[in-house]
Amino acid sequence: MEKDLFGKALLDYQNGNYTEDIITATNISDEDKLPIPYLFRGFTEMPKLEQKALQVSSGKILDVGAGAGSHSLYLQEKGFEVKAIDISEGAIEVCKKRGVKNAEVKDILNETDSFDTILLLMNGTGIFQELQQVASYLKHLKSILNTGGQILIDSSDIKYMYEDEDGGFWMDTTANYYGELDYFLSYKGENEKPMKWLYLDFNTLLTACTSVGLQCKLLQEGEHFDYLAKLTL
Repeated sequence: MEKDLFGKALLDYQNGNYTEDIITATNISDEDKLPIPYLFRGFTEMPKLEQKALQVSSGKILDVGAGAGSHSLYLQEKGFEVKAIDISEGAIEVCKKRGVKNAEVKDILNETDSFDTILLLMNGTGIFQELQQVASYLKHLKSILNTGGQILIDSSDIKYMYEDEDGGFWMDTTANYYGELDYFLSYKGENEKPMKWLYLDFNTLLTACTSVGLQCKLLQEGEHFDYLAKLTL
C-alpha cells in the first residue's frame, strides 16, 4: 500500500483522532464503509469463523496481515508465542502500541521463520491477489510450516455478487476467475493505489492445495458463502 492509508486510519484511531471511516469499493461493488473500531474488536465481536480459527490455533503462531493486531493480542493473552506481520507500517506500529510483543513490517513471501499455526483471516486469500499466484503463495506457506502444523485461512465464494434478479449469472466467461477483484480504498479524502484482491471458493482452494501437496479440509462454513479451511502437510 503506497500511501498506507490503512495504516494511517488505524494510527488515527489508536491515537484518539478517529473522525471518519475507511471507504472501500471494488470493480463489482459500490462504496462501502469499513468502520475502523471494528478492526480493534475483541473476541466476542469477531465473526464465528474467526473465533473458531483462534480456538483451534496452537503452538508457535504467525498472524499474517495482522492489521491492528486483534487476533494476535487474543492469542498472546492465552499464552501463545505469536508473531504479527503486515505490509502496512502504520498497522504494525498500532500492533506494538497495543502490546503485541513481536510485530514486524513484512510481506509473507519474505517470512523465513517456521510456525505451528499460520493464520490468514479476514479473507486471508486476498493477499494472493490473483488465481495464478495462489500456488506460489501456498508453496511458500508450506515451506514455513512445522511438521504437524496447520494453516488456517478464510475466504468467500463471491459468485452470488454476479447473480441477477432471475437467478442467472452475468459473469464474463472470457474474463479472469470471478474472485479476482480490483480493490479501492480511500480515507479522509485521499485515494490509495488500487490493489488486486482475491476471493477463492473452497473447491478452487482445494484444487490449488492438492497441486502443491497440501491437505485442505473445510473446518466451518459461515452464514454468507464464507468458510474457514485448514491446510496441513
